[in-house]
Amino acid sequence: MKQIITLIILLLSTIQINAQELNAKVNINSSRVTSNTDKKIFTTLQTALNNFINNRKWTTETYAANEKIECSFNITISNVESANVFEATIAIQAARPVFNSSYKSPQINFVDDKLKFKYVEFQAIDFNENRVQGNDALTANLPAVLAYYVYMILGMDYDSYELNGGTTYFTKAQNIVTNAPSGNGIEGWSAFDSQRNRYWLSENLNNQRYITMHEIIYNYYRKGMDFMYEDENTTRTELINCLTMLSNLKKETGNTNMVIQFFMQSRANEWINVFKKADPAIKLQAMNFLKEVDITNATKYETELK
Repeated sequence: MKQIITLIILLLSTIQINAQELNAKVNINSSRVTSNTDKKIFTTLQTALNNFINNRKWTTETYAANEKIECSFNITISNVESANVFEATIAIQAARPVFNSSYKSPQINFVDDKLKFKYVEFQAIDFNENRVQGNDALTANLPAVLAYYVYMILGMDYDSYELNGGTTYFTKAQNIVTNAPSGNGIEGWSAFDSQRNRYWLSENLNNQRYITMHEIIYNYYRKGMDFMYEDENTTRTELINCLTMLSNLKKETGNTNMVIQFFMQSRANEWINVFKKADPAIKLQAMNFLKEVDITNATKYETELK
């Protein structure tokens, strides 16, 4: 009996040690595909991508089942360029639990519309950090993009628990950018593709000029949101401090930076919910800062926080 119990403990320990970091859901929407493409390929691909992300070990850390990061990757096929070559958009979402609550705070809510890849049904989804380009650029591009955003998710999550805790994963994302697949109409990895793409997000998060951003991420969660259900006033004070830092960073770096937009894009409703019941003076201060750093949602802030 002791031998059986010992064996069970060892097996459970092995499961715990090898537990992956993400609880990810990959969904592929092929409703826009009107060609003669057999849509079964997208079902096969969806299964393969779910296995790729959820079964791969992305860190050296041990995660319990309840510690896994909840995230989703929604891929919408927009065009079939040729046999087995597809153009798509990918929407990435990730959330982090707030202490002492069942609430999950959004960390990432971003849409990347520059995804082009090749997939032959049942082919292996492979990613090698030391050989990001693989044997074929179009085939390698899909796992490279997914790995890039996995590291962004991990970086944001680690930054939210420890100051600069995500550095390792932002560096890994930068390595993918540096060695990314190229040619064949692949976009999103180059500084010249646009001002808001994978290149610039990674550049900002690894650039010392934006070092304050990591402090903002940490303060927002560990000094702010994690106290929301214990002391709302403490949370609001810390979030006002975050807004002050965001305002200063924007003034220092200009409107072309991407990382502030990336950070703000996922949390407009959260800002509003936090400050909606604040004292009028605090609410007004928050509204003015929010309109400044998140111009896209300025009207929404003015309406909801007036």
